[in-house]
Amino acid sequence: MPKFDLVAMGGTFDIIHKGHIALLDKAFSISANVIIGLTSDDLAKKRGKTLQNPYQKRYEILEKTIKQNFPNMSYQISKLENDFGPAVLEKDVQALVVSEETGEQGSVLNKLRKEKNLEPVKVIVVPMILAKDGTRISTTRIKNSEIDTEGNLR
Repeated sequence: MPKFDLVAMGGTFDIIHKGHIALLDKAFSISANVIIGLTSDDLAKKRGKTLQNPYQKRYEILEKTIKQNFPNMSYQISKLENDFGPAVLEKDVQALVVSEETGEQGSVLNKLRKEKNLEPVKVIVVPMILAKDGTRISTTRIKNSEIDTEGNLR
């Protein structure tokens, strides 16, 4: 039973892995409506990320992943040009789903929402998913051929 009418989450989703699936699973388990901020190429570069896939390709892969793993769910993918995108301005957003790595973003978001006279959101922190070696699964580790998308060692 969904707890929230609308939740938001975000990411770069360059190579979708088990950690991304855990974030999506949490978002869809607590709401029937999810806004997913997908980092623009420019924002990713500003953050020092080297992308394997351009925005449009990442969008297509994310959409395919959602349709395969979370059929019949209502979602919107929105291009993120800054840290928060629609989660700041959308008054109906009730929760923000984040990883342990980005958990502090929730308090920053709520400060921005307060400045805009919007209700604070509930911050839902999803624990990091660990690879078989006990270290977190990350796109960087996958790109470095340390692990695969499921966290198996290579």
